[in-house]
Amino acid sequence: MAKLKLEYIWLDGYQPVPNLRSKTKIIEGDPSTLSLEDIPQWGFDGSSTQQAEGHDSDCVLKPVALYPDAARRNGFLVMCEVMLPSGEPHPSNSRATIIDDPDTWFGFEQEYFLMVDGRPLGFPEDGYPEPQGRYYTGVGYKHMTDIGRQIVEEHIDLCLDAGINHEGVNAEVAKGQWEFQIFGKGSKTAADQIWVARYLLMRLCEKYGVDVEWHCKPVRGDWNGSGMHTNFSTKYMREVGGKEYFEKLMEAFRKHHEEHIAVYGPDNHLRLTGLHETQSIDKFSWGLADRGSSIRVPHSFVNNGYKGYLEDRRPNSQADPYLVASRILKTISTVPTE
Repeated sequence: MAKLKLEYIWLDGYQPVPNLRSKTKIIEGDPSTLSLEDIPQWGFDGSSTQQAEGHDSDCVLKPVALYPDAARRNGFLVMCEVMLPSGEPHPSNSRATIIDDPDTWFGFEQEYFLMVDGRPLGFPEDGYPEPQGRYYTGVGYKHMTDIGRQIVEEHIDLCLDAGINHEGVNAEVAKGQWEFQIFGKGSKTAADQIWVARYLLMRLCEKYGVDVEWHCKPVRGDWNGSGMHTNFSTKYMREVGGKEYFEKLMEAFRKHHEEHIAVYGPDNHLRLTGLHETQSIDKFSWGLADRGSSIRVPHSFVNNGYKGYLEDRRPNSQADPYLVASRILKTISTVPTE
């Protein structure tokens, strides 16, 4: 038996977006056989996280996913839902709102900025660097800065060592801006892993004195904002689909456009302007391979008889992936299938 370090991770009650919180529990166990079923529930002071009043402050942490933590000897990351002492989901528990469907697949493209002293990496103390154009998928110190790539590379390894289905990275359009992609089968898997990947990136950046900026538009002006483009498919979309179903699906997304925008991250009006590869926030559109639309339809989708996955380009980088997944599935559920 060994002493195991369990890092319990949860979302607090702050609005408009929650913050990540964590604390460590030490237990005895065998690190080679530890499973989610071995992880006990725990608690925390909800009055310090805007999830309870001081006179009745106990909140419960329910483990929902377990990952190895390569940064700590005998360490594990425990993603949790917040529950009430009664056993019911806490009002802040957005994960509990997702329709549970093992056949739904999500892929999230998480963009973000790395910041030092309130400005993106590579930005001078006064003014701006060269206009965007050469930074996207760029290479070389002039465009990337060494510490940015070093952080990104270490983050890849931490995610892969944790068993997170990290599918790749690239430098983004603005200087100091990066992206990683997470894919998961099951309606909650990818969202769990995005939150843990965010946690790992933020914790990693602590040792470099670098902040991670998730806000969708930290640099105003002619600079791309940050999104969390969401690729999604259900079993019906992959195996049956069809043009008629697709058109009904797009009409449902149009009908519920405002409900989607409401949970797609704060200040999205600063990003969804109709410029910088976005559609305006007050409009809904879909288009074939069109990155200026609300929903991008891949050529492969049409060529395969309107079957496969679609990309919702409206969620921003600060959005809660649980709420994004929940809203997408709610809209899909309104469209009848054969």
